Amino acid sequence: MAKALHSKPALPLIRDRPADHPDVIAQAPLLYALAFVAALLVHWLWPMSILPPTVASRIGLAVLLPGGLLAIWGKRTMESSGTNVSPALPATGLVVTGPFRFSRNPLYLARTLLYAGLAFIVNTPWPFVSLVPLLAIVRYGVIRPEEDYLIEKFGAEYESYRRRVRRWL
Repeated sequence: MAKALHSKPALPLIRDRPADHPDVIAQAPLLYALAFVAALLVHWLWPMSILPPTVASRIGLAVLLPGGLLAIWGKRTMESSGTNVSPALPATGLVVTGPFRFSRNPLYLARTLLYAGLAFIVNTPWPFVSLVPLLAIVRYGVIRPEEDYLIEKFGAEYESYRRRVRRWL
């Protein structure tokens, strides 16, 4: 008779995640990636440029750089505060320093800048077309559940922060 192995899986399963987290529809990086891939598929079917290539590349790099720096700054600020960056994990504290002094969602702002920078580098309008529904999905499927979670978890402290700091800029 075969002996059954009883070991824990190497990675936690979705059902093993803590219940103390916002109920977002999907991780934001996945949403941005799917929207960009969809735009690239449309570009493959209907190629179209928006600017001369050298101009588009320069604009793309000029938008990518602040997006990348903001992403690094926001992530490091969250990590140094001791809270989790991933919305799949519990928030252990309310972060109001670093870029969070200016935006309640600097990481989503950074992703949007990175997305736009890549759209310019690819030099096609399709990522900008898909950006509109993407931002609506992020706003209502990710940001709203996160804000509801933070209100529930941090109460008046988060409400005060929300009144002082804008959602994007």
